[in-house]
Amino acid sequence: MGSPPTAGSVRIAELVATLSYAADLGLGQPMYHCMRQTVIAMRMAELVGAVVTDREATYYLGLMMNVYCHADAAEQASWFGDDISMKGDGFETLGMNTAQTLSFLLRRVGSHGSGSQRAKRLAAFPLASQKIWAGWLATHTTLGAQLAERIGLHDAVRVGIRQAYEQWDGKGHPLGLRAEEICLPARLVQLAGPLEVLSRRHGVEAARRIAQKNRKTQFDPALVDLFCAEAPQILDGIDDVADWGGILAAEPGSGRRVVGAELSGVLEAFADLADMKSPFLAGHSRGVANLAAEAARRSGFSVDEATDLRHAGLVHDLGRLGVSNAIWDKPGPLTAVEVERVRLHPYLTDRMLARVPALERSREIAARHHERLDGSGYPKGLTAITLTPLDRLLAAADVYHAMIEPRPYRAPLDPDRASRLLRDEAGAGRLDGESVNAVLAAAGHRAPLRRKWPGGLTAREVDVLKLLARGNTNRQIARRLDIAPKTASNHVEHIYSKLEVASRAEATLFATQNGLVGSFEPAI
Repeated sequence: MGSPPTAGSVRIAELVATLSYAADLGLGQPMYHCMRQTVIAMRMAELVGAVVTDREATYYLGLMMNVYCHADAAEQASWFGDDISMKGDGFETLGMNTAQTLSFLLRRVGSHGSGSQRAKRLAAFPLASQKIWAGWLATHTTLGAQLAERIGLHDAVRVGIRQAYEQWDGKGHPLGLRAEEICLPARLVQLAGPLEVLSRRHGVEAARRIAQKNRKTQFDPALVDLFCAEAPQILDGIDDVADWGGILAAEPGSGRRVVGAELSGVLEAFADLADMKSPFLAGHSRGVANLAAEAARRSGFSVDEATDLRHAGLVHDLGRLGVSNAIWDKPGPLTAVEVERVRLHPYLTDRMLARVPALERSREIAARHHERLDGSGYPKGLTAITLTPLDRLLAAADVYHAMIEPRPYRAPLDPDRASRLLRDEAGAGRLDGESVNAVLAAAGHRAPLRRKWPGGLTAREVDVLKLLARGNTNRQIARRLDIAPKTASNHVEHIYSKLEVASRAEATLFATQNGLVGSFEPAI
């Protein structure tokens, strides 16, 4: 039996299932891919007689294995162009030989940019590729395990996430584990993911053939043999059970729930995850959430209303994960097709959260953060008669916070100019005047500058970390701070050492969680 429901509480399984949709989008797969791979892995776990702890870890790993696959999407897009389609097509490489796989990768590397840019990437990729892949996979496992810890999942789940990209032959990452050194949940989900995609795309026989091809190299041979023998049973009726209701019913364990501060903490973790999509977004969702909630508090809204609004701010950009960084990080104007992709992201947020009753009000507000009073917004073109005061506050907070952040096509605006432009939006009838006034009043009261920085960082290291989190290279940091490139490199090394991190993505997450980038903090 699960714990008894409390008013406003949410099952952790509901939240993780919601997050699985984010992983689906980031992998270029249809929503329910992660749920389907979870059902496959769970059925195989039953067939091998897995113990309860392993079944619980398999369940959550199936839903969460790739939730941070977008953490270095900016870097992925710089190499391959469309990061999402690259990952979506990547499952096909399991059926390729080495020459075919190399050809697939080089075509992607040479698919975008100017002629000189393509030439440079093609020359650099063969030597850099192994280090690049290893670094990305290490980042995904590290941040995924940290997320599991933040939302209170079992230790076995964190172990499974850290081992999610190991291989049976010992050639995986980041630990180089081999054979049964890899925990059973990781071995199950490693196999279940490709089996789901390949059986859906090409049929059961193709999935069997490719599993056999990678037997004893990538996959556990015993599990491959099990699938090949029992595929009809393992895949039977998967469309009927790998849905929202089916996946929640399959949850092993106690069905833990969160409410109040615990729920807010989980949604903060979701906000941090969403904002890792692009260096230009670091801290954005926390900042919008805090600014909107402070504006609501100052405007006399109830505590419950301010909480719903803050939660909406934390989740409002989850749908960004369904749009390629080739669009989000584009320095020039977007094409008509790219604009339509951008206009989808609030809709995707809405669909991801649609099955969580306790978050219904926050979902509705989040889905409307790009709507405008005059009907010029998106995705539905709603007008003033439909938009509530909380909808209007979040829209104003989002616009203001975006203005004071950098974007690929402009530097951050200073607060005074952002204030004038925000008032212009109200004057033009797109944003609500009262909401704009409330947001600007809240934005005028910031926390005092810190004298003691988190993580033992110095003031200069904080300056470097802020630029690093925005995707700047060591040379760019040096130019911005008027220091030597070697000095900038030394600062970055010291930051990594002090924070005990190994990648820009991990350092960015630390900066976001500690309010060093993006995040508006109300005065205390």
